[in-house]
Amino acid sequence: MKVMTDDLLEALLSEVGNWSQAINQGWLEDELRGQFSQSRWQRLKASGLTGLLNSQKAGGLGLNAPQAARFLSCFGELCLDGGLSFALCTHLCSSCLPIERFGSETLRQRLLPLLIAGDAIGAHAITEAESGSDAFAMNTTAVKVPGGWVLNGTKIFVSNGPISSHVVVYACTDRSRGSLGGYSAFVVDTHLEGVITGPAGHKMGLKTSPLGDVYLTNVYVSDECLLGKAGMGFAILDFVMKWEVLCVFACQVGEMKRRLAQCLLQAKTRHQFGEPIGKNQAVSHRLVNMHLQVETAQYWLLRAADSLHSGKNTSGDIAAAKLIISESNVATALDAVRLFGGSGYMAEMGIEKQLRDAVGGVIYSGSSDIQRNRLAAMLGL
Repeated sequence: MKVMTDDLLEALLSEVGNWSQAINQGWLEDELRGQFSQSRWQRLKASGLTGLLNSQKAGGLGLNAPQAARFLSCFGELCLDGGLSFALCTHLCSSCLPIERFGSETLRQRLLPLLIAGDAIGAHAITEAESGSDAFAMNTTAVKVPGGWVLNGTKIFVSNGPISSHVVVYACTDRSRGSLGGYSAFVVDTHLEGVITGPAGHKMGLKTSPLGDVYLTNVYVSDECLLGKAGMGFAILDFVMKWEVLCVFACQVGEMKRRLAQCLLQAKTRHQFGEPIGKNQAVSHRLVNMHLQVETAQYWLLRAADSLHSGKNTSGDIAAAKLIISESNVATALDAVRLFGGSGYMAEMGIEKQLRDAVGGVIYSGSSDIQRNRLAAMLGL
């Protein structure tokens, strides 16, 4: 399998600035209307980013974990629409990666070219009304029948659900075996009989990344749509979630860097009482704290990426990175609103939007409390 060299990565990074104008065109209007932009998704497709993590053999760009962290941090810094970057990362991690890694040969040949090209949009359906952090308390079932499986259940909070063509659905296949062997993952075409994707819900932030429910009623999928083997749901979800944390929060580190630059410029150019507001110790100290939070987030992102690449201490570093980046993102976004004052509170500036987007990060991909529980267990507590 070919991998992207650092020289090719640098060339890719140099192109991001050329794409940014098209990717950002009309982003604020889309945000205010709360709508996904097909035209800006088309620009992502044209740039090849919808196959960022897939191997070059499969038609992707072949970035490994450290390279993906570097690139997506840069992308997050330049892309003004956090919803678009979130939709992209969901597509990459929920479907593109696990289908290449765990999918049957028939499934890979049929779906990967469409997903990598961005002509098909992927999502994954895990959460249910009574199973959130306790993901494997799910009630969705998959029953074996000749030649395939029949799925029944309701999934909620499915990112990309309303715009997806294929959803990776996690379902119970043998409850007696528990979480380590009783759950499986299936690729479900959203156009199949018995599949209903609900409309996009109204949420606090990431408004341009549609989120909705998926309803499954006696949905038949063939054996080739099973990822890996029956009972591998936990292993597949663990693989997916580690990559999701790396990619989504790499974008957030980039957003934090952009935010710091915005705040520094504001502190130097906004005058009150005859001098730049950055001369006020309350402002300058807040910006120093923001700088340290950005640097700390960057450190943990790269450490998590190296751990994922090497396979050493992955769970601990991913949990720490997710916790630190998500909470720092909220803290720095709130500080930015305070620094910009009344203008920061207005939607047209795009500052308050950063705070609304950031809040979701302490909830999805494993809440901050769940990450603390994992780290506490690693400390023997």
